[in-house]
Amino acid sequence: MEKIKNTKKAKIGIYTMGLQCYWAQFDGLWERLLSYGKFIASKVEAMGASVYYYGLVDCEEEGHKAGEYFVSNHVDLILAHSGTYVTSASVLPVHQICKAMTVILNLQPAARIDYEKTTTGEWLAHCGACPVPELTNAFHRAGIPYRIVNGLLGLHETPEISLTNEETAKRPEAIQAWKKIEEWVRAAEVKAALSYARFGFLGNNYSGMLDLYSDFTMISAQAGVHVELLEMCDLDRMLRQVSDDEVKEKRKEMADFFQIAEKESADPRNQRPTEEQLDWSAKVAAAQERLVKEYNLDGLAYYYHGAPGGDYEKLQSGFIVGHSLLTAKGIPCAGEGDLKTCLAMKICDILGIGGSFSEIVVTDYEDGTILLGHDGPFHLAIADGKPVLRGLGVYHGKQGSGVSVEAKVRRGPITTLGCSQTRDGNLKFIITEAEATNGPIMTIGNTQTPVKFHQSPDDYMEEWFAEAPTHHFAMSVGHNGRLFEKVACLLGIPAVVLDRNT
Repeated sequence: MEKIKNTKKAKIGIYTMGLQCYWAQFDGLWERLLSYGKFIASKVEAMGASVYYYGLVDCEEEGHKAGEYFVSNHVDLILAHSGTYVTSASVLPVHQICKAMTVILNLQPAARIDYEKTTTGEWLAHCGACPVPELTNAFHRAGIPYRIVNGLLGLHETPEISLTNEETAKRPEAIQAWKKIEEWVRAAEVKAALSYARFGFLGNNYSGMLDLYSDFTMISAQAGVHVELLEMCDLDRMLRQVSDDEVKEKRKEMADFFQIAEKESADPRNQRPTEEQLDWSAKVAAAQERLVKEYNLDGLAYYYHGAPGGDYEKLQSGFIVGHSLLTAKGIPCAGEGDLKTCLAMKICDILGIGGSFSEIVVTDYEDGTILLGHDGPFHLAIADGKPVLRGLGVYHGKQGSGVSVEAKVRRGPITTLGCSQTRDGNLKFIITEAEATNGPIMTIGNTQTPVKFHQSPDDYMEEWFAEAPTHHFAMSVGHNGRLFEKVACLLGIPAVVLDRNT
């Protein structure tokens, strides 16, 4: 489904390190290292990022210039390519001037040097690891955060100047290194997107759910997200502008992406939705999209119970279908006013791995699984087949009735991303890798996915609950624990991984 908004590209600063006094001593070394740096820049650019390659930093003066260059371009991440030995004093100014997160790239061009032919100049082209201890010591003492990627450069052909084989693209050391680099670039994309993101908060929290109450200033300070406070009258104003043609278009969207419930529900109050219910859901969905565009939103946390029988209660009864469609279009919607889980869902969506609103549904001790899901928005991009639209005679624990989405995430690896708040007011990510199975689900109009963890359900829940999570989280497809950890690192948010896939 086409996205309503395009997210901001990550801006990646890259430079190559060297020692100025080498260039006059070793012909071609400067050009050789520069070509390695340009290769790295081209690989990162192919990942979809905006790349700012400074060139060689080989003295303190160049370090100052590079830092100013990266600051002027507002880079989200610096990849510091350790091309050969460099004094730490040469590169420290880069990072004292530009405070972007730094990843040192120790990427050796060859898997093995030719011991008999190697000259001093040849050796210097392969000794990128040499300055890394010195750099990390200086960064640590200067209070500069950093990470390191070690491995092979991954060239597809050997440069003419080289005295050994540098075709390492297919070696596991190169593949693994570039996988880590790509994860850092994708994490930077999240940081960049959130820095410009606008989340709507419509209505209020479900009363009494203390874990869901969020400090809006905290969300803005730690994640970079602006929170726009919205009222139901804002949505009602949009509803009054919806045309018959918009309703027809939404009905077509619903037919394309959902199937109507045919199978009888175990609950007699939850059956096939009526045409009137479907038309109302379509009209509300059109109003919801209008609201998102009017306020330029990137995400939405919502809840409203309204007075029994009131107009706003009727309005919220049509929420779920429209919010599922918005979630599929890159505008994640989290029910019960859960702004922290909306943030987790947005992170998943930016990364292209889904992000479906979930909580514990029930444990299946026979299958050794826990059903995870909710009665709210579902990310259609990660569905197992077409989700079902089912009419609900009652929303459990809530006022009103309407059309809900019944679906499960497709079978295979999944990762849950929970966003909680600690006692000191800071955000915290809780990450778990697991497997979605093809087990049965209930026919009650909820999203449900049977998930098998690497521990027993009881052992997993014991660890999970001990981390003081909120009861909601985002479900993504794939094993994304290390990727989420890098996102947390760039955002400065603590993260814990409970059950990583080995």
